[in-house]
Amino acid sequence: MDIGSVLTQWQTGGVFEFLLPFLLVFAVVFGILTTTHILGKNRAIHVIIAFVIGLMAIGYSNTMGFSLGQFMQTLFPRLGVGISIIVAILILVGLFIPDDNIKYWMWGLSAIGFVIAIIIVAQTFDALSFFSFSSASDFVGWIVGGVLLIGLIIAVATSGSSTSINPKAHVANWAP
Repeated sequence: MDIGSVLTQWQTGGVFEFLLPFLLVFAVVFGILTTTHILGKNRAIHVIIAFVIGLMAIGYSNTMGFSLGQFMQTLFPRLGVGISIIVAILILVGLFIPDDNIKYWMWGLSAIGFVIAIIIVAQTFDALSFFSFSSASDFVGWIVGGVLLIGLIIAVATSGSSTSINPKAHVANWAP
């Protein structure tokens, strides 16, 4: 039996539609509850709550037939492509940019990663016909423009001289 037939068998058995989304939600909720201790340190309570939330998440289906499994099956292949793009850019930056300038490039790469994430989520919702408007891709230009505008505002706000001005020193030097 080859790997393709095993994956096909898992697909027809609901592993990708129910089991893996359940395990992902369970693990994330359990990790958050265990790390934050928001409900105390009783791990049994954390397991029960994570189990219930995981079951409710995979059992949810709205009137359009949207489910968590379908969302994840649509999202994660696109996420893999986005991560591949970011890794390729990181490799090129690591090859050609000196270490003393890498900090500034990481800010830009973070912005690129944020834009890629927004595009991936918009395309995923569009592919699942989750939005009632014509297409999520109609808004990608606005989203990219908004992110660039916010990035520009942050860049201008954080730029400037690193020295602080001491007003008392100027007044003391001015005295006759």
